[in-house]
Amino acid sequence: MTTTTKGTAKVTLPTDTQILITREFAAPARLVWRAYTTPELIKRWWAGERGTVTSAEVDLRVGGTWRYVMTANGGFEVAFHGEYREIQEHAKLVSTEAFEGVPDPDGTAALVTVTFTETDGRTRMEMLAEHHSREIRDMVIDSGMEGGMQEGMDALEQIAVSLA
Repeated sequence: MTTTTKGTAKVTLPTDTQILITREFAAPARLVWRAYTTPELIKRWWAGERGTVTSAEVDLRVGGTWRYVMTANGGFEVAFHGEYREIQEHAKLVSTEAFEGVPDPDGTAALVTVTFTETDGRTRMEMLAEHHSREIRDMVIDSGMEGGMQEGMDALEQIAVSLA
């Protein structure tokens, strides 16, 4: 039986403009990667317990785009999109991340670097979001993102483990 790591994502603020999320998954990197990048699987984890993902579009290539849309439990729609800048299969993914609920989503988009490091069949994921300013970073932190992110990461792990 695989021991999962529910609720263990750690959020730190390395600089005035960065958010770093670290978490270990009880699954190999190739399965965490698959769950993280496959549209049908993204729909199962990305909203956590906060709603239902209605669309997950992924064009996984440098210059390709992604877009996720969810209907939140309160009945409103939440959408994010971005462009892939660097892809190292099973190891690293760099993309922009724009929240469509602000006036200039692409102008305020974060640059997000996700690394997947496997040791003994477990994967450490580090997600570094680099924002344009401290104000934008703090707005993201104050949005309640951590609770939803914890739920989403827990679901991501369950899916990755189930793929074995």
